[in-house]
Amino acid sequence: MNDLPLDQVRTLLAVVDEGTFDAAAAALGVTPSAVSQRVKALEQRTGRVLLLRTKPVRPTESGTQVVRFARQLAQLDRDLRVGLGTPGESVRLPIAINADSLATWILPALTRVPDVYFDLHREDESHTAALLREGLVMAAVTSSPEPVAGCSVRPLGLMRYLPVAAPAFAERWLAGPLRQCVADAPVVVFDRRDVLQDVFVRGLTERPAADRRHHVPSSEGFLAAIVAGLGWGLVPTMQARPRLAAGELVELTDRVLDVPLFWQQWKLDSPALSATSDAVFAAARARLEPPGRAARSGRG
Repeated sequence: MNDLPLDQVRTLLAVVDEGTFDAAAAALGVTPSAVSQRVKALEQRTGRVLLLRTKPVRPTESGTQVVRFARQLAQLDRDLRVGLGTPGESVRLPIAINADSLATWILPALTRVPDVYFDLHREDESHTAALLREGLVMAAVTSSPEPVAGCSVRPLGLMRYLPVAAPAFAERWLAGPLRQCVADAPVVVFDRRDVLQDVFVRGLTERPAADRRHHVPSSEGFLAAIVAGLGWGLVPTMQARPRLAAGELVELTDRVLDVPLFWQQWKLDSPALSATSDAVFAAARARLEPPGRAARSGRG
């Protein structure tokens, strides 16, 4: 395979980032026909289908490899231009972060990284690594300690969750021994991928949480739903403590759930990526529970 034309590689990246050929054309300032021709030419040159023509488009396994190359190339190019002081140049860094980290501790860290613009992808911590594998992001907060190919991984700390409910809800549904009643009480979950409440209840009863579920796919909305009395749920300590102190929530037990978080990033010599990593680790040390000091948890 000959060297890949840079305009074709960058066009493939634009299509993946923008989601459609038309949107990529607008971002690149060319016609959709030109975008289509470049992608087809790149597929012919590599001898592989690189994109699934869905909405939004998705890279194939081969396309993922080219997208990773394109993103690394684009990042190095931006770093060089910024380092040379090219006017109007800025660095954009795509990162995958779970919703609870977004709502509690990581955003102030990102404000300490100057001259970098972040493209944040919100995803469950157990699925953020998939975005790294697909080449859609360059770093991720993840619950997986296994490094994605081409990435380094380091522990950030433990996100601690407390089982809480509104006082009136607890009095109605959870007045007896928690082990006997929690599996039947209405519960708030983030979305259909959220298994934290099920893990917690199984640690007590060997049953999952109740089928009476409210799905609230927002960290702030999740907390508000519990405060309103829709159900009980597991809330990060950083969000729960002020509500407990105000009497808006009660803690159901001293048993907690600790979720280990890790930082995975591409093995790329990028000043922007290094500065972001340093800021994230400083914030994690200040706000998360130290790794390896897990408290008694709902896992039994």
